Amino acid sequence: MQTTRSMVLVSSDPHSMDKGAEEVFQKLSEQIKSFKLQNEISLSKVSDIGRNDASPLVIVYPEAIIYGPVRPADVPYLVEEHLYKGRVASRLQAPTKELSGKIAWISARKGTLPAEQRIVMQRAGLIDPDSIEDYIIHDGYQALGKVLSEMSPQDVITSIKDSGLRGRGGAGFPTGLKWDFVANAEGEKKYIICNADESEPGTFKDRLILEGDPHNIIESMAIAAYAVGADEGYIYIRGEYMLAQTRLLKAIMQAKDMGFLGGNIFDSGFNFTLHIHGGAGAYICGEEPAFIESIEGKRGEPRPRPPYPTTNGLWDKPTLVNNVETLANVTPIIRNGSDWFKSFGTPSSTGTKVYTILGNVNVTGLIEVPMGITLREVISIYAQGMKNESSFKLAQTGGSSGSIIPASLQDTPMDYDSFEKAGVSMGSGALLICSEETCVVDLAKVLINFFRKESCGKCNPCRIGNQRAYQMLTNISEGLGKMDDLDKLDEMSKWLYEMSNCGLGQTAGSPLKDILHHFRAEVEAHIKLKVCPAGVCPMSGKAY
Repeated sequence: MQTTRSMVLVSSDPHSMDKGAEEVFQKLSEQIKSFKLQNEISLSKVSDIGRNDASPLVIVYPEAIIYGPVRPADVPYLVEEHLYKGRVASRLQAPTKELSGKIAWISARKGTLPAEQRIVMQRAGLIDPDSIEDYIIHDGYQALGKVLSEMSPQDVITSIKDSGLRGRGGAGFPTGLKWDFVANAEGEKKYIICNADESEPGTFKDRLILEGDPHNIIESMAIAAYAVGADEGYIYIRGEYMLAQTRLLKAIMQAKDMGFLGGNIFDSGFNFTLHIHGGAGAYICGEEPAFIESIEGKRGEPRPRPPYPTTNGLWDKPTLVNNVETLANVTPIIRNGSDWFKSFGTPSSTGTKVYTILGNVNVTGLIEVPMGITLREVISIYAQGMKNESSFKLAQTGGSSGSIIPASLQDTPMDYDSFEKAGVSMGSGALLICSEETCVVDLAKVLINFFRKESCGKCNPCRIGNQRAYQMLTNISEGLGKMDDLDKLDEMSKWLYEMSNCGLGQTAGSPLKDILHHFRAEVEAHIKLKVCPAGVCPMSGKAY
């Protein structure tokens, strides 16, 4: 399979389209084919560049060279000079200094192709997930063999620490540090659990990882178990993921038959057994203490913390908990080294991130890209722009427990530290892209309704707070709200965060906080003017 060596993007914002961007795009397609470069050059459109006197723009990666204004007559020269001969078509080059402030995301990606870099999903779709032989042919179980024959448990932990891998479940806690805690915890019996209870709305990345490459999770769990001193593990998987469960069970049997699970693996003296435990559909069981309770046969409810699972987890024993995507990074790091892994992403958030793209965009689905990519890139390049040439308004990240991110933050690098500084969170990796037709009051109401129904009811702030917030949002959406409701919602978001027992209640206040911080004028319009600017809420006279 040939690898794309260059990517060409043509600006397709309304201003560029008025100045002939479509004709330039068609001419580029023709010229690339005439030079027989179609297998080497990727051509697509990029929107949201905004008005610029140099439009239409043509951007070429990995050099991040910006050309403009480009006319159809200029295209043969550009293709021959840059894409065929490999030289900068200098007479077409745009004033980069003038553009850098407006579209800084372009230079930020210089030196890399804005294309998928698969680490977690490298085998998904390429191998037969039901065949352990296919997995072994594609470097399967090499990392486990290396660990058991060449590395001490502390060597493995050090390698994961040095890689900078952080938990991909949303919190971004350093993975190697968590492993170290469990390894140093007192106790002869220790456990490892893979959290595969992917219940965040709009998130389906873990399902595809498990269905496409089940042996990778098994191998990674065995490596983690060796590193922390565990000899038994559980995969706590969402009950609806029947195909993933079937493939995991088959993969476990195959691994046992070949000696990769069980006793004395690779004649090393290391023993490891693995079990599957299906969930029953409770969102709360995405929380570590709740699914630990569930595995123990109890009702899935959160436990007070501390103590934490690292010291008092499953059956009160030290327990390592990592989610699917985090574990899927382990074997590539062991095989290729920490420095290799750090070559992707940003210094503080290394590696790649798997995102699911949904909403008002032309292309939805799943991508795996380096950490630090921006929302603008995701929308323009991977999602191929907003549907029906609509304007981007906001993105709801990470399922219900994520953040509502306004268009003003679409150039913020999507890594843990940058998002934290901006006051938002990355969450699980779901990206719901919304246009101007989305009402923030209605969106927050939907999210709070989800939280109030999924609350286990164990603590008052979550059980009562979400119900009260939902009723206030309902009143606002119907034109019955009062201005002091906004102060109450703001206080409620803080109470939920500070006083709830677990992450469900603590993140339930995020939609309230985000809409009041970024979209307060729109919320106030529902109260003061009795109108829904997006035309969604019932006061507009439209169907609700």
